[in-house]
Amino acid sequence: MPRLAPPTGLVHRSFIAAMEELRAEGQGGPGDDTTLGAALRDYGTRWRDRAVFEAYVAEVRAAAHPIAPLAVPVTTLWYVDGADYVGRISVRHTVATRFLREYGGHIGYDVRPTARRRGHATDMLRACLPHAAGLGLESVLVTCDTDNIGSRKVIEAAGGTFEDERSGKLRYWIRTGVPRV
Repeated sequence: MPRLAPPTGLVHRSFIAAMEELRAEGQGGPGDDTTLGAALRDYGTRWRDRAVFEAYVAEVRAAAHPIAPLAVPVTTLWYVDGADYVGRISVRHTVATRFLREYGGHIGYDVRPTARRRGHATDMLRACLPHAAGLGLESVLVTCDTDNIGSRKVIEAAGGTFEDERSGKLRYWIRTGVPRV
């Protein structure tokens, strides 16, 4: 049964296969300004080298505690089923930049193409909410492109309340379960 877990080298082989699937559908190209797109460009086939992959895992885990004072801390969890990488979800600890407040939100996620349409994204998002609550976030902003019907359904199934649309992004808020003080 899949579960959220900190990034780990145990899924090395499966992770590489997942990244190849995502690249095959066009992710990681020059116009892809997502976190996943940047990782695909920066690491590409270098992930095959076990040492490079382990360094990447360490880098992703360290992002939850950035050294630079202006960096936004982000916790990334991988959705894994044993040694199989299914997807990832990232929680930004704050939406302190204009871009994040308007378009990026607190949470971003992706599921490898061969594992889609099985409820994994909804399960990941729901499972991630207690983690966001543990960061002190009462509600999280989750966004998606206006034409991304699948992501919209995921957000709504996880309790998302529609706020508005801004420049091609639908913006939803989801309560995390943190009691109001």
